[in-house]
Amino acid sequence: MLVSLSISNFALIDKLGIDFSDGFSIITGETGAGKSILLGALGLVLGKRADLTSLKNKEDKCVIEAHFQIENYNLQSFFESNDLDYENETIIRREILPSGKSRAFINDSPVNLQELQDLGVFLIDIHSQHQTQELSEELFQFQIIDSVANNLENINRYSTILSSYKKDKSNLDKLNSKLQSLLKEQDYNTFLLDELLSAKLKVHDQEELEQVYEQLNNVELIKENLVKSLAIANEEQFGILQNLKEIKIALQKTIAFSSNYQSLFDRVNSLTIEFNDIIDELSMNSESLVHDPESLELVNQKLQNIYNLQKKHQVNSVAELLEIQKDLDDKVVSVVDLEFEIKKLAAKIEETTLELDKLAIVIRNNRLKSVPVLSEKLIFILEQLGMLNVRFNMELKETEHYFVNGKDELQFLFSANKGSDFGLLKKVASGGELSRIMLAVKAILAQYSDLPTIIFDEIDTGVSGEIANKMATIMKEMSNNMQVFSITHLPQIAAKGKTHYKVFKSIQGDTTISELKLLTYEDRIVEIAEMLSGKDISDSALNHAKALLN
Repeated sequence: MLVSLSISNFALIDKLGIDFSDGFSIITGETGAGKSILLGALGLVLGKRADLTSLKNKEDKCVIEAHFQIENYNLQSFFESNDLDYENETIIRREILPSGKSRAFINDSPVNLQELQDLGVFLIDIHSQHQTQELSEELFQFQIIDSVANNLENINRYSTILSSYKKDKSNLDKLNSKLQSLLKEQDYNTFLLDELLSAKLKVHDQEELEQVYEQLNNVELIKENLVKSLAIANEEQFGILQNLKEIKIALQKTIAFSSNYQSLFDRVNSLTIEFNDIIDELSMNSESLVHDPESLELVNQKLQNIYNLQKKHQVNSVAELLEIQKDLDDKVVSVVDLEFEIKKLAAKIEETTLELDKLAIVIRNNRLKSVPVLSEKLIFILEQLGMLNVRFNMELKETEHYFVNGKDELQFLFSANKGSDFGLLKKVASGGELSRIMLAVKAILAQYSDLPTIIFDEIDTGVSGEIANKMATIMKEMSNNMQVFSITHLPQIAAKGKTHYKVFKSIQGDTTISELKLLTYEDRIVEIAEMLSGKDISDSALNHAKALLN
């Protein structure tokens, strides 16, 4: 419950601090006195956005602090999941700085507005006049039915699975689109890949083939020069080998005279051995050289194939062709992988669909059971509020579409008078009837929720007399299980409160400020009498006020 509220430098409020009690509390005041300012301050505590217009004094910061007693509402898990310190009396503080920046704190831990809003859902339901129009919205109507049906856990699970389902469906659409794009190029990519693979390319193929080609293409020239070299080397009288032998014999005769001659002899001897090896190799190469037109043509074809592929793919090397081959292979393989991934994801979506369908059936069956219960409860309360012939017809239509809360569509039909046809709430219900229906809905929802506090902002719009008295009784009964505030202009409702607060304006110097005070019993008599007869309070109004309070 809301234990206390302190406000400084907000709108017409300079400084205000007030404690609240449990049960049924009344807030009254003239139009424009500042009741909406109180709701605005609470709205900021619950995460609404703020701007500099909220500041009374533009040079100072605005601070709004609310204390909530939450020990009976099982909110520890919320604090744990948001890494916040849990306190039985939790303090929420909101600051708006002169710079326009805003700060928020839960138990002195900085938080963002989303966290405030998430926590606020568990703390206060502020029912404003415009919220009555929600009665005509299908989503709100479902919330009413699902509360009575105890469907919250099922719908939360359904919502989680639906979120995953939508994400998977989106991914599947993207994968299918990608597959279609790849399939359009698949045949051509496969052709290009096969063409490259059939070439059996290796990184150094081109250089090696070009060397072989040059050798095969110049066999006669090479052989001629090898034979000439052998002739020069091996000529019987003047050949290089014969001359080396004679040098070797001549030096051998000098080695006994100096180590230098021995070294020269050794070097010539080594040279002779090396030259013998060269002659042997020249001879082998010369013998192996054969004019082979077929081999030459084969090498030429391989080279031309490489040149054609390089021209086709606009590259200059076999290494680049191999990169293209790898890329094409990846594309061709990715189609197979993509098809497998699509098949796998489609199977998952099918499983999720079955799970969603099962949950949707559970949700629907619970709704079907709860509709007559809800209708009976609404009629019972509304008959007390003077709507003696009210009837409801809540038609659930099963669809194939996955909505955020199941697969049902709802027609929430209403008839206020005997013999009149059913119609949509927004078309056939008057403002006063909508106010009474909304109160009945809130009274029923209070039986199924652990919400600590509800604030009714002039829910009595369009009613008066005995009906207002009955509305007050219902709100008072609600306050047995929760903290209830009613902002009202009706004395019948004001008199039913356990505590009564008055919002009023006062002049301090050149400034108008709004204030809030807790009324004593005597103050309440005067306030209710004024609500009955205006500023000029008569004795009969005072007596009537006392009678209402008693």
